[in-house]
Amino acid sequence: MKQSKIVSLGVAMLISLATHQSAGLRVLFLDRDAQAVTSQQITVTGRVSDSSGPLPGANVIVKETNVGVQTDVDGKYSIKVNQGETLVFSYIGMQDRHVKVGKRTTINVTLTQGAALSEVVVTGALGIQKEKSRKVHIRSEALTRSAAPTASPLIERDDNAPGIPNRHVATTTDDEEYGTFVENAFTSPKNEPLSTFSIDVDNASYTNVRRFLNNGQKIPKDAVRIEEMVNFFKYDYPQPTGEHPFAIVTEVAECPWNSGNKLVKIGLQGKQIETDHLPASNFVFLIDVSGSMSSYNKLPLLKASMKLLVAQMRAEDRVSMVVYAGAAGLVLPPTDGNEKERILSALDNLEAGGSTAGGAGIELAYKTASEHFIKNGNNRVILATDGDFNVGSTTNSDMEKLIEEKRKTGVFLTVLGYGMGNYKDSKMEILADKGNGNYAYIDNIQEANRFLVKEFGGSMYAIAKDVKIQVEFNPKHVQSYRLIGYENRKLRPEDFTNDAIDAGELGSGHNVTALYEVIPQGVKSTFFTESTNLKYTDQKNVDPKFKDELATVKFRYKKPDGEKSIEMVHVIGDKIGNASADMKFASAVAWFGLKLRESKLVANISSDDIRKLAKQGLSTDKDGYRSEFIRLVESVQTLGYAKN
Repeated sequence: MKQSKIVSLGVAMLISLATHQSAGLRVLFLDRDAQAVTSQQITVTGRVSDSSGPLPGANVIVKETNVGVQTDVDGKYSIKVNQGETLVFSYIGMQDRHVKVGKRTTINVTLTQGAALSEVVVTGALGIQKEKSRKVHIRSEALTRSAAPTASPLIERDDNAPGIPNRHVATTTDDEEYGTFVENAFTSPKNEPLSTFSIDVDNASYTNVRRFLNNGQKIPKDAVRIEEMVNFFKYDYPQPTGEHPFAIVTEVAECPWNSGNKLVKIGLQGKQIETDHLPASNFVFLIDVSGSMSSYNKLPLLKASMKLLVAQMRAEDRVSMVVYAGAAGLVLPPTDGNEKERILSALDNLEAGGSTAGGAGIELAYKTASEHFIKNGNNRVILATDGDFNVGSTTNSDMEKLIEEKRKTGVFLTVLGYGMGNYKDSKMEILADKGNGNYAYIDNIQEANRFLVKEFGGSMYAIAKDVKIQVEFNPKHVQSYRLIGYENRKLRPEDFTNDAIDAGELGSGHNVTALYEVIPQGVKSTFFTESTNLKYTDQKNVDPKFKDELATVKFRYKKPDGEKSIEMVHVIGDKIGNASADMKFASAVAWFGLKLRESKLVANISSDDIRKLAKQGLSTDKDGYRSEFIRLVESVQTLGYAKN
């Protein structure tokens, strides 16, 4: 076993390679500028703003390297750089700024609107060393980077790649946990006439995938849940106009990755309720302060995130705070939302240390929420953690039973995931799926602002619960079909009308999108063969209930405080039209997910074709997230995925 070589990150121009092995974990560190032995390294600080003020979560990267940091909640940054190098300042939806450093130690920049796609900017990871559990008191109100080293991201020399001096290598994810699943296969409507699933409004998988790619890491296959990637993005669906809380949109287009197949899009648009008109909220912050949360991208980022949420609170809202480490405790009793200084002070006083009594924390949080329940209000536990429960209810089955019991209280759940290295995605997905909840992975302060501020209503207020979809394809037109993603959300056909079966929640203003790939009758496919397949050319073989439709879709949902489902029906025609920009973009995101999962059911996995299709969906990109996705697609070409 190689011995670790501890290298001081503060010593300039020191060429080092440290290898640390412990319990199968291998982490590589290499200080940048190994060749620039004559350069003088300085520390540059400053602030990044736009016309409205400071920009938290902006990227500051040394050009043509993978060295970078992000600005804190006040837009401030600090980075080590060699004199003469250039800093690239970027933010989603803004034009990049390139500033040559020279001898300046303070550089403030103002970014202007307009996302530029001409240059690929890959945010470099910070060198992360797995820390031992320790107690840390975070004094600063702002999220600072002082605890973060500024070395290059996990890079090693590749002597077998002429012309490419360095290449990215993925950090081991042995300590991260993801639920395993097998992608949906093609099936015949003769054998399985009904496809039934629960909606999924989570988008944790997309931001987690983004974290891996921005860190130059290859992504664990089971970290990719395609439905969560597709549903990260907003689509231009119409608002509902009738009695139901959501509108239905469907579209049929050519499948971009398998020639001859069709792609069917089913979209739901939740009714938008303005924040000022939302019912009063009873929020219980359930915060993990165990030793594993001491890293800069865990508790400090968590606290900064929660401060953004506190800023949205009104006088009629209430906030309580439960923390857990070796034990659980109530550190803030129910407090009116306008007493912000008191709430923020409780956040600032949080410390990290000890083991993780997750089960005890959940028990106390739900008890607190139930005791102060607001009738006809928004009652919700907001759990913020890396998911590393190691005391109390530790197994996934234990956590599932606990959270299923707690959802009967009428309290909803939001799960916020933080960190890397020991991240337990599988536990948090179970909590959200089984607890009338949603789940987001917060990889930076910018994502916290998107989920907790910009999409506050959709993230924090449910307008419908137990929303289920059931699709019946017409065998006259459909030889075979498969649902793209939603593997963990599939239901039995009989579950559709069973009101005791839990399903997903739809928030105010939320989009939900599902995609089916269809092999039409008469199309030969290597992905589905059935020698006994009936040919529906003879009308005697056609069930009389089928007409010329491609499929019939049924939806069931309950009101947030209801126990009886309401059903809706929508018919999808067989005609293929010109694909909308939303259809093209959603298809590109799903295609990218299939590539990352190394799907065996895709003929074309070209990143260039995915990028071209995504660009055709850029007509609506107000916040620049679609442009960011295109950059991620471009970056994956360097990480060893198949390119054909």
